[in-house]
Amino acid sequence: MKYRFHRAAAGEHLDNVAFYESRQPGLGADYLAEFEAVMAHVCTAPDFYPVIDAPDIHKAGLKRFPFHIFIAPGKRKLSCLPSPTNAAARHIGRGGC
Repeated sequence: MKYRFHRAAAGEHLDNVAFYESRQPGLGADYLAEFEAVMAHVCTAPDFYPVIDAPDIHKAGLKRFPFHIFIAPGKRKLSCLPSPTNAAARHIGRGGC
């Protein structure tokens, strides 16, 4: 199975790569490698990861970096979703809540 990013999740992911790379050369690449390794496993066994929200939102964690990947399995592709915390922060920043 393949995966795709929700638009907001893609931005978060790229921000994470840039953040770590700015802290230490090569750290962004390390983050990316761990992310890809987790996603390779998620794509082969999405049901291994706990369901955290209905109807079928799963959460996978990274070990070295303090992030979780939120995924919605589809028939042919998984969708990587934005993190709930970041989505709420963006909503509040726009005058919501």
